[in-house]
Amino acid sequence: MPPAVPSGPAELTVAFRKAMADAGLPEQQPAFERPRQRVHGDWATNVALTLAKPVGRSPRDIAAAIVEHLALPADVDRVEIAGPGFVNIHLSHAALEQIVRGAVLAGPAWGRSAVREQAQRVQVEFVSANPTGPLHIGAGRWAAVGDAIASLLDADGFEVSREYYFNDAGTQMQRFGESVLAAMRNEDPPADGYQGAYIGELAQELQAEAGDVPEAGDVQAEAGDVPEAAYRRMLERITASLERFGVSFDQFFGERTLHESGAIDRTIERLRSAGHVFEADGATWLRTTQFGDDRDRVLIRASGEPTYFAADCAYLVSKLERGFDRCIYVLGADHHGYVRRLHAIELALGGDGAHVEVLIGQLVTFLRNGEPVRMSKRSGEMVTLDDLIDEVGPDAARYTFLRTSIDQSLDFDLAEVVRQERENPVYYVQYSHARIAGIMRTATERGVQPGAVDDAPLQRLVHPTEEELIRRIGEFPEMVEYAAGERAPHRVARYAEELAEAFHRFYTECTVVSDDQALTTARYWLCVATRQTLVNALGLLGVNAPDRM
Repeated sequence: MPPAVPSGPAELTVAFRKAMADAGLPEQQPAFERPRQRVHGDWATNVALTLAKPVGRSPRDIAAAIVEHLALPADVDRVEIAGPGFVNIHLSHAALEQIVRGAVLAGPAWGRSAVREQAQRVQVEFVSANPTGPLHIGAGRWAAVGDAIASLLDADGFEVSREYYFNDAGTQMQRFGESVLAAMRNEDPPADGYQGAYIGELAQELQAEAGDVPEAGDVQAEAGDVPEAAYRRMLERITASLERFGVSFDQFFGERTLHESGAIDRTIERLRSAGHVFEADGATWLRTTQFGDDRDRVLIRASGEPTYFAADCAYLVSKLERGFDRCIYVLGADHHGYVRRLHAIELALGGDGAHVEVLIGQLVTFLRNGEPVRMSKRSGEMVTLDDLIDEVGPDAARYTFLRTSIDQSLDFDLAEVVRQERENPVYYVQYSHARIAGIMRTATERGVQPGAVDDAPLQRLVHPTEEELIRRIGEFPEMVEYAAGERAPHRVARYAEELAEAFHRFYTECTVVSDDQALTTARYWLCVATRQTLVNALGLLGVNAPDRM
């Protein structure tokens, strides 16, 4: 269990509700927010303004009644009535000291919530590109976002599983295998086949492994052996690329499983029994318009072949049968139509609409010095995720993907993200951590013996930049909770930048290692708390915190 942090909305809510009851005011849940200007306190509430109309009194009178009956938590210094009736809450300096100790003592657990007593099981499915080629550079955004959302939910006390779903069945995979086989035979790819340098590379690998080229008419090779070997080899490449990017999955789920196990047939019969399946034009349909979709969807084509949509239905059944309380899909901008159809599937299966959550991200435009990036020598017209990692590294790539909300398009300039300048956010945040590590090395070299943080004279941290930095550290746990709830990892990136800025203001104004031993000790532990918070924030983004740069 992480150490307690100073009074926040939960504690303040209890105190204010009791004060309102004691003052004879109607029951109402007070809302608290961080004031934009520090002079207005650490927290503020407008509950008096919201009560004015139903009570028939002025907001300031109501605020005064609340404050008169308010039993202040021990770490609140004072409350003030401001403006038309806001109540501003100022924490004591002892509360700020508690923040420093809390961050240091919690260590890697700082900012994390305790595991929920009945933790919801959440599955985050992301990337899910089919193994018919290397991951495109654009897949990096969904890899970074999905992984960071999973990390945030884990930090917020949920039981989280990361899953990659891919199509390893049907004509698409067969066409991919035929393309590789054609390359092995030095033939042109089939119509609608796959091209690019990676096809030739796969062909060479498989040929070296097999020792010879399958002859024309070799049904086993054409129908099974080569497509199977090619897809498995490509899936290995995709997995290796993701691992280079710092992304690991708990489960890889192939569509073929749904066909071979009979899950698709069972799901269709379940939907038919519920009265939502009908026949038309020789095909079998699901009446998804009954559940908000813009049109009904085909489950089985007139040819008797199940559709990808039928597999989507069976796949959701699999997720729910595996006990996931919430299934989060992270999809690209070309999947807007999936929002309504996936919700329709859950409702048709008898769900209440609370299990499926679809996040749609916007596209990325890749530039180099402002010019569009179009080519990759290795992969024809496709720039791969590996190309991106080779050029800018996983840290710069992940951070750049994550600092913009996924519902906004992103211009990713390959030249800009590697510049070692203050204006480059990832460099600035990582450099802040490296600078703190340097300060701590200096302290060690000069013989500073900080002792235990519980014994540190943190009451000496009274400079405005010190208090500002402490308050910023104290916001980290609530920011993690908010970012998890909003599925907003960009909030973590922006927070890390604000924390880095607060640290640099402190570093500019305050000398950490000085002849004043007590002040040196206090500032040393403030640096430790800042460093831990930066490490934890960057860790949620899957970005390293280097000690030297």
